[in-house]
Amino acid sequence: MRRGVAVALAVLGVPAALALAQEPDPSAAGRKVYEDRKCATCHMVAGEGNIRFKLDGVGGRLAEDDLRRWLTDADAMERALPTRPAVRMSEWLDSNRKISDADVDALVAYLASLK
Repeated sequence: MRRGVAVALAVLGVPAALALAQEPDPSAAGRKVYEDRKCATCHMVAGEGNIRFKLDGVGGRLAEDDLRRWLTDADAMERALPTRPAVRMSEWLDSNRKISDADVDALVAYLASLK
């Protein structure tokens, strides 16, 4: 689709690089949500954050549906583990830290990009 947009804009005289640069990057938006929500307090990505819960490679280990469930129904995901973690994401989410649908979408895109 991006290629089709670039071709159409090139026909109209708009440089393709400029057109593609203006498209929003969902994973970049998710990285911002990750930073704004201070996810590094509990999680680590690329050597930054809490070493206890590394997210490097999570996009290669979990499907997007599972990533989304961790953000929307962490309690169910924790119950499916062999042992419940000592620090539970479900408790953090339950303490009035619910994540909006738009932020969940952005975070899922970001986490899925971590392969």
